[in-house]
Amino acid sequence: MITLHDISLRVAGRLLIDHATVAIPEGARVGLVGRNGTGKTTLFRAITGDLALESGDIRIPSGARIGQVAQEAPAGPERLIDVVLAADTERAALLTERDITQDPARIAEIELRLVDIDAHAAPARAARILAGLGFDDAAQQRPCSEFSGGWRMRVALAAILFAEPDLLLLDEPTNYLDLEGTLWLQDYLARYPRTVLIVSHDRELLNESVSYILHLDRAKLSLWRGGYDSFERQRAEKQVLDAKMRAKQDARRKHMESFVERFRAKASKARQAQSRLKALARMAPISEEVGESAAAISIRHPTRIPSPPILTLDRVSAGYDPGKPVLRNLTLRIDHDDRIALLGPNGNGKSTFAKMISGRLPALGGDMVKAAGLEIAYLAQHQLDELVAEETVYDHVRRLMPEAPEAKVRSRAAEMGFSGGTANTRIAALSGGEKARLLLGLAAFNGPHLLILDEPTNHLDIASRQALVEAINDFPGAVILVSHDRALLDACAERLWLVANGTVRPYEGDLDEYRTLVVGRSASSQRGETSSRAGERRSAAEKRAETAPLRKKIKDAEAAINRLEKLLETLDAKLADQSIYLRDPASAQRLARERSEAAAALEATEESWLQLSSELDAASA
Repeated sequence: MITLHDISLRVAGRLLIDHATVAIPEGARVGLVGRNGTGKTTLFRAITGDLALESGDIRIPSGARIGQVAQEAPAGPERLIDVVLAADTERAALLTERDITQDPARIAEIELRLVDIDAHAAPARAARILAGLGFDDAAQQRPCSEFSGGWRMRVALAAILFAEPDLLLLDEPTNYLDLEGTLWLQDYLARYPRTVLIVSHDRELLNESVSYILHLDRAKLSLWRGGYDSFERQRAEKQVLDAKMRAKQDARRKHMESFVERFRAKASKARQAQSRLKALARMAPISEEVGESAAAISIRHPTRIPSPPILTLDRVSAGYDPGKPVLRNLTLRIDHDDRIALLGPNGNGKSTFAKMISGRLPALGGDMVKAAGLEIAYLAQHQLDELVAEETVYDHVRRLMPEAPEAKVRSRAAEMGFSGGTANTRIAALSGGEKARLLLGLAAFNGPHLLILDEPTNHLDIASRQALVEAINDFPGAVILVSHDRALLDACAERLWLVANGTVRPYEGDLDEYRTLVVGRSASSQRGETSSRAGERRSAAEKRAETAPLRKKIKDAEAAINRLEKLLETLDAKLADQSIYLRDPASAQRLARERSEAAAALEATEESWLQLSSELDAASA
């Protein structure tokens, strides 16, 4: 068991953890969550001994090995497989000693120990971990120096996973992974045989891979059993219970205070009054827990919606060098309201495809036809480097509005979530989430018809990721997503395209099936089911084609419901103004009539939507 006993942590004068106590069971897989800047990474540094506690102590079993991903990725001439194998320092030391020792007895001891730690199977285990993180057999034999920083960080992650420390500390381990690597890591961590503490904002990982949630909030730590969804539910229930208890406590406090005020001056009641005063002093207030929320994320909407399709590809090739296409024979179409997620391991061409669609990379061949006046916004995480650290948010917005008056520039900055003085904040002082919000606002500055987002959730906490989901779902244009965040894809994507084997094609399965394919839990059964699954996919495709008109009617009904609900909100706000009934009774009557008509229309549309949904369910059965 790992115990954090009455610990306090202070950094640069700021108290991050205040007299917190928590016990982590042995072998528990724990997700450490909390808003950005609350001190999660600082707590890791205290656990490893890199940062001194202000008070309290951290008790870890004697001899326990603590492991975390190296801050600097390996970059030498060693092969990837050798870097990972070297992470098991005991195995490496035993092999070195076996090669140089001349003592037969010691050699026998070494061989026995190598058998005990299963050292002879280590190369195969290291290879499996590297393969799960995206390195094929050929890549594993290449030197680290040939890979980019992001890929080398994967090697560092593979090394610490291979070492299997008794306490594994992982800080945002999915930041350098694609969806495929993230799905593999979720499965690996769910079966990790020792204690794990993970800092992550990936809701799916926190649901699939951990058995406890450790919540850091307002300098306190609390441990909750279950994954993140379970934690949210339990916390909401506790907030409701606390609110009821707080109301009872307030009523009791008022009653006691009233008694004291009435009788403290009377000798016959003085003792009782004093008793109540002491009880009031002992009555610890039940604090009101403030729910986590994030600033809303705004994506500027297009002023008009073009007729579908907004973009078509006919036998298109894409790449960086003429005659050497990365992708070929692309025949696809994108409609004005499509929500498309690109699947496929990094290196297969997802970014190449996104750059070509956005116009940043010209097609090498074929025909690509865009709707007249089509506006495309493209956001990739490497664009964080394009922000000028010493400039302010206002400066970046002003650059896109050189002729506009200051009031309009500040209005657009406020639309992006930087109102008032926050628009004068230097980029260097912004959090990762604030930079991401600014980049999204700048990318979608002109109200695009097609929004391409490449790993948009990096640097966003869970609340900000939910705000992004809401912004995407509220956006009326088309969206193409490249993301390792399964929760984002589940919430926003309606179509899946697989980028693999030099092309892009629709993927007929769902994300659950894709996860099974990536993780390879049942490889043998998959081989036997290939033909039947192909038949199921063909059947599913035929059903989708047959029900396409019905799905279109349902989508139109949903759009009408959203429109009518917003109209009702507007009318209700106007009718809530009491002065309108005296100032302009005729307008009040007209608004009331319009509201009645809108409510009736909403009810009829909802009935129609229910009927259509029932028909679709019956047709899909």
